[in-house]
Amino acid sequence: MTAPARTRNGYARGRLTVHDDPAKLTPVSRALRAAGRKVVLVPTMGALHEGHRELIRHARSVPGNVVPVVSIFVNPLQFGPNEDLERYPRPLERDLDACREEGVELVFTPSVDHMYPPGSDTRIVAGALGADLEGGPRPGHFDGMLTVVAKLFHIVGPDVALFGEKDYQQLTLVKKMVRDLDFPLSVVGVPTVREPDGLALSSRNVYLSADERPRAVTLSRALREGAAVSAHGPAAVLERARAVLDTEPALQVEYLELRDADTLGEPVDGGRARLLVAARIGATRLIDNVPVQL
Repeated sequence: MTAPARTRNGYARGRLTVHDDPAKLTPVSRALRAAGRKVVLVPTMGALHEGHRELIRHARSVPGNVVPVVSIFVNPLQFGPNEDLERYPRPLERDLDACREEGVELVFTPSVDHMYPPGSDTRIVAGALGADLEGGPRPGHFDGMLTVVAKLFHIVGPDVALFGEKDYQQLTLVKKMVRDLDFPLSVVGVPTVREPDGLALSSRNVYLSADERPRAVTLSRALREGAAVSAHGPAAVLERARAVLDTEPALQVEYLELRDADTLGEPVDGGRARLLVAARIGATRLIDNVPVQL
């Protein structure tokens, strides 16, 4: 593939410009906002799929004179020692093509050294929620996630940031950080995009074998069937979802939880809740969730 042309501050691909240096991106973003543009950030780790494209489309639909900005950075701080940092897919040229096709104007592709220069050891601490659910088997994951998101917010200076609801605990923690630390932006969740059979789109789906792929759909089916009996209360929701999960012996379920939709604390009778699941199938770990009205 032909390399994109280099400009003074980045790479140009039609309307798309790519920056890898925070010191170059920040003044560009500030100038756009000063000119009356609304900067909408879609933070990603790359390997863009239809779910990411939907986030970008949502960014373009935000009211105002919008500048969609996509960040692509595989953040080492949110990977544990036995996780898939080294094999995480990094198809940068394909990702840039996807961004161009979706009308993105700016892409930020920093290196690890750009984001964490030598001696950079200050971290955001996620608090009690960061040690729950996903944080149990992945200690430090959410500290690393919030640290990089905070840095992206400072570098890009967005008016709005979009996150997929598939990583619902991540979305909840980012909203909490923005509220607790008075970041001047809005954080918006975008509904999960699914395959026709219901499997939630994820960059890690490529790890599933041909035999594992149809078995993985049991996760979304369990959530859907659990949510369908919400009129009978929380116990019925969990019981039904667990029964569906138990029909697939290849699944190693790590947790199945019904939580309050806003805080991820205990659900309130008659309130909005979220049914969340994490499981392994073979060597692949998958998460999913659905809204539940109790």
